[in-house]
Order: sequence, then C-alpha cells, then structure tokens
Amino acid sequence: MTTTTTTGHDAPETPAAAPATTVPRVVATPVPPQHLRTLGGVTRADVLEVGGAALSSVATGFLLFGRLTPLAGPFGQVVVTFVLFVVAYGFLVSLREDRPGVVNKVMTVLLGAAAFVAFAALATVIVFTLLKGRQALLRSNFYLDDMSEAGPLDPLSRGGIRHAIVGTLVIISLAGLFTVPLGIVCAVFINETRSRLAGTVRTVVDAMTALPSIVAGLFIFALFILILGFPRSGLAAAIAVSVMMLPIIIRSADVVLRIVPGNLREASAALGAPQWRTVWHVVLPTAKSGLATAVILGIARGVGETAPVLLVSGSTAAFNANPNENPMMSLPLMTYEFVRAPQRELQIRGFATAAVLMVLVLVLFVVARIVGGRGAGQLTRRQARRRVARSARDLVRIEARPQEVPA
Repeated sequence: MTTTTTTGHDAPETPAAAPATTVPRVVATPVPPQHLRTLGGVTRADVLEVGGAALSSVATGFLLFGRLTPLAGPFGQVVVTFVLFVVAYGFLVSLREDRPGVVNKVMTVLLGAAAFVAFAALATVIVFTLLKGRQALLRSNFYLDDMSEAGPLDPLSRGGIRHAIVGTLVIISLAGLFTVPLGIVCAVFINETRSRLAGTVRTVVDAMTALPSIVAGLFIFALFILILGFPRSGLAAAIAVSVMMLPIIIRSADVVLRIVPGNLREASAALGAPQWRTVWHVVLPTAKSGLATAVILGIARGVGETAPVLLVSGSTAAFNANPNENPMMSLPLMTYEFVRAPQRELQIRGFATAAVLMVLVLVLFVVARIVGGRGAGQLTRRQARRRVARSARDLVRIEARPQEVPA
C-alpha cells in the first residue's frame, strides 16, 4: 500500500478575500437661504429710504445756503440738494443691500432724475409758448385771415396766419415729395450694396448732416435764382429745405435697415427671390415703422427751417398758394419776425404761431405712426380681407385643374 504525501507546495491555493470598498459618507452642508433681489415694485423700505434721504438733503441744503456758508442762489441750492440726496440715499440703501443692490438703486435714481429734467424742459417750453400766445390762439380770425390788411399796431381781432399755415404745408409737402423717395432709395443702396460708391455716398451724407442751414439756402439761392434765373418762390424754398431733410432721412433710414435680421434676406434668397424682390417684399415691410420715424425726423428738421425760406422765398403778408411765383410765408419765418418785433400784439402772434407749428409737427407724427406703426406681419382689416379673397381665388383655381388619373 502506497501512501502519497502532499506538501504545501503541491496543495491548491485558496483565493484571498477581496478588500472591502469603503464609500465615504457625504455630509450635506446646509445651504443658507437665498434672498432674491426685487427688481420691480416699490416696497415700504424703499419709500422710507427715499423719504429719509429727501428730508435730510433738503434740510442740509437749507443749512448750507443761508446759514452755515455764504452760498446763495436757487439753482446752486437745487444742485447741492440733489447731490446730497443721492449720497444719503446710497448710504441708506447700503445698510440693507450689497454692492450690486446699491449701484442698481442709485443708478435708478440718476436715470429717473435725467428723464424728469428732460420732460420738465419740454413741458416748460410748451406751457410757456401756450401761455404767451393764448390771447391770439382763442380767436378764429387768427387761423382764417392773413396780415395783408393788418398793421403792427392793430389789435389781435385783425389779421392772422392763414398764409403762413398754407405756405408751410405747401413747402413741406413739396420737400417731402422730393426727399422721401430719394432718401429711402439712397438708404437701400447704401445698405444693400457692397460697392465703393456706397461708401462714398455714406461719407457725403455724413458730411451733409452737419451742413448749416444758411449754407443750403445760399447754395439754392445762387444756383436756382442767380444762375438759372428762377424767381424767388415757394418751390425754391422747398428745394432748399429738401437739402436739409435729405441727409437726416438717409442716415435714419440706413440705421433702421441695418437692424433688419439677415436671416430674413437669406431665407428670401434661398426661395429664389432676386434682390430687388427681397428688398421690396421683405426688408422694407419689416422696417416700415422705423422708416416712418426716419421720415418724421426729416420733416421735423425741415418744418422748422427759417434761414433757407427767408433767403430763397422771402417774407410776405399776403396769401399765396402758388409755389411757382411770388414769395411764400412759413410758420417758422413768421414766428421769427413777430417775436423780435417791439409791438406786444406782434409778439403774442409770434408765440401763437410757434404753438401752431408745434401742433402741426404733432399731427404729422401721429399720421406717420398710424401709417407705419404696424410691425411686420400685422395686417389691417382691409389687407386681411384682401388676403382672404386672394386665398379663396387660389383655392378655386387649384380645384378647377383637371385631376391626373394614375396609370
């Protein structure tokens, strides 16, 4: 009988146990609650901060002007009081807000003050003009008569500005007829082409923007009247005003056309439309509201011109609606002549004429907003009815086609 002895080297090895994997415990750190900053609305703390800063700044301003220092003057007191208000308000806000919150509150105050100053200046001019000319504005003869039979010493019950109103409407209508199509076409050329000529035209337009009105009047006077021999008339005044309106319309329309998204042009080109059709059916309708604003800016520049009208048309007290002959009066020129006159009645007529001019500009602005105020894709009721009728005709035409029978 044979006995087999197994040594440790020949014995099968027992596999060692795998080391245990230890997963570290993640202890969640408590997140402090976030306080979101309120960007809109007015809270009780805001009212208290504004009121406290206002009271402290007003009191300090009165102490500095007349008590503690030799400073004097209402304007300086208002400026110092406002500066003290901004400083005090910023300090009060910093007690409960971080740096971004303080900057936001202080900048809101500064921008609000700037808007208030601009609105107050505009309101002051309008109210002052209306108050100075209210005696003439309430009389019907002021709008229905001219000054051909009224002298500088006549009362307000005689004479009016009918000739100036009609002259302004005729001059600005002719100037708009000349400049609006030319200005928009020039803006489209500058924006839609990439030639060297477009850059040259843009440079010339920029230079014409700063052209003094008296220079434009002298240019038309020398060319139109002295060289070509045409008489001084409303047509010459309209051409002179057109020179001033044209660069304003071109530059404003160019800026508006630049902001039209390029993907609209690319989509139109991808559908196979030529460039002129893209401009006519895509670019111009998209920028219609902005183009109306550009036209209003040009008209507002032209309707207030005095020097070109005085040079090339002249002043008259009689009614004249023919732009081809005889001088033609305008509202700005009449305002200039009446306000600088020594007679009180003429000064009242001058301020009343300025008020009528402001109303005329407002009416033109409202008309332009009605015409071009709708955005791209927004149709009027008439346009919507026309589109529905066109769609119905297309449906009838498509259904009338003979149907092809498959083989």
